[in-house]
Amino acid sequence: MPEGWVWDDSLFEGAAVHYERGRLPYAEGFGAVLAEALGLDGSGRLLDVGCGPGTVTLPLAGWFAETVGIDPDPGMLARARQRAAVAGVGDVRWVRARAEDLPAGLGLFRVAVFGQSFHWMEQARVAATVRRMLLPGGAFVHISDAKEPLSTAGLPGPVPPYAAVAELVRGYLGPVRRAGRGFLPHGTPGGEDAVLAAAGFVGPQRLRVPSGAVVRRSVDDVVAWVHSRSDAVPPLFGARLAEFDDDLRGLLAAAARDGWFAERVPDTELVLWWVPDAGIVGRE
Repeated sequence: MPEGWVWDDSLFEGAAVHYERGRLPYAEGFGAVLAEALGLDGSGRLLDVGCGPGTVTLPLAGWFAETVGIDPDPGMLARARQRAAVAGVGDVRWVRARAEDLPAGLGLFRVAVFGQSFHWMEQARVAATVRRMLLPGGAFVHISDAKEPLSTAGLPGPVPPYAAVAELVRGYLGPVRRAGRGFLPHGTPGGEDAVLAAAGFVGPQRLRVPSGAVVRRSVDDVVAWVHSRSDAVPPLFGARLAEFDDDLRGLLAAAARDGWFAERVPDTELVLWWVPDAGIVGRE
């Protein structure tokens, strides 16, 4: 991570209650695409590192005999347990831990997934540890939204005014991005491919799962998105939270059409890396 920034447990404090409503979903069917790519058959074990409220864990759990989701935030794990109970998803163990705490006596796995979480970690350390936790031929999978502008043509409403929202957040919290009790002026690091290659993984193979979905978003949905983000979790605003929310709702109401926005759900990108064995060396 950038010099001078230290992780602390307030990074996503208070975000769990906003996460499911505020975040756009992954493309429908991403689990089936991953299952086909990896030949998943209901056996083996899955490790979801930085599982949050189970966004990736729950859709994938049925492809494995056992699943473990780890996250350092107790609110995220509580919400994950609730969602698993409602969905009737069993054989999932939820563990409060940071990725840097691994292996944590959790055993060996067939697949480890990171749903847009790896950038928050000490990447070289975590990659090396997870490689030792994967069976030969096992896979390290990074799951994320495809990062590119999406067309607004033909949408049944305006897109949320994200630039104006970001400016409002800066007006309350200052010009430098907040992250827990610290600051990340230049964001989190990239270079994940080099880190994974250095750790001894083979790859990558990149798969794209098209979405094509359009969703309507209310003012409340966009407020939830703001507070699901690490740089705008509710505790950062302190005594000014209600004031900020009033200003945010006013900004959004002025930009919405009859209280609604519309957005395209981005495609989902799956990036696969393997622990070498005779069957996968050289796969690209």
